[in-house]
Amino acid sequence: MRPKELKLWTTGVAHLLDLPAGHARLAGLCHWLQHVCPVDHFVLFVYEGNHRPLALFDTFSADKRGVYVDDYQCGPYLLDPFYLACTRGQAPGLWRLRQFAPDHFYLGEYYLTYYQQTGLAEEVAFFVDLGDGAIAVLSLMRSTASCAFSRDEMQLIECAQAVVEQVINEAWRLRQIQQPRPAQDLDFKIREVFDQFGAHILTGREQEIVQLLLRGHSSASVAEQLSISPGTVKIHRKNIYAKLGIGSQSELLGLFIRDLTGQDLVIDA
Repeated sequence: MRPKELKLWTTGVAHLLDLPAGHARLAGLCHWLQHVCPVDHFVLFVYEGNHRPLALFDTFSADKRGVYVDDYQCGPYLLDPFYLACTRGQAPGLWRLRQFAPDHFYLGEYYLTYYQQTGLAEEVAFFVDLGDGAIAVLSLMRSTASCAFSRDEMQLIECAQAVVEQVINEAWRLRQIQQPRPAQDLDFKIREVFDQFGAHILTGREQEIVQLLLRGHSSASVAEQLSISPGTVKIHRKNIYAKLGIGSQSELLGLFIRDLTGQDLVIDA
């Protein structure tokens, strides 16, 4: 980093930390990161247990927020590689979405029915451990009109991890004081629908396979995840489709979405 760039970097951090903790400092953080490299959108989700993801901050216009936040919170997050990485206790750091995506991500139903609507070319994110099982994910998004993040850009952004962690932790502590989350609420119903999908007719193993298929895994990937042969997976898929009265993976997702919408879930803003 050249002296002039270093001066802008440190001056930016000083200005950022002068802002009030919470929304103002999160906005300042995103503005500062924009000077590091171009980013089209930012969104900060907190994943905590079985709660619906909490959108702590974003830079979307009102119309885009409907897709990126509101629609996402109503169920698609259960299939999101970033969310799934959090459920596995992913270590803090800067990660690309494609590092966690299953082998058929761009052919899977999560991508085809939801993610492609976002028009994103690439998404990278800071993972921040908030303690007590909560993980914050600050996503940096580039649209299809932009190029992917280069290796040099990733290395430069990664240098901001300590600042990102401090700002997000402060914002989370403030949020907990001002608006504590209930121990259990309607968020649990969304996860319950996913966990119990097909339970009335499918075996436990078939349910495991269905969940992996919904998340975008191919038969080969399902076999690897469950340590069974691809041939066994194909037999299970045939039996699953027959039991559910469907003939394709897209119809499988359609059933899941109907299960969600049939629960009369009321999602608060």
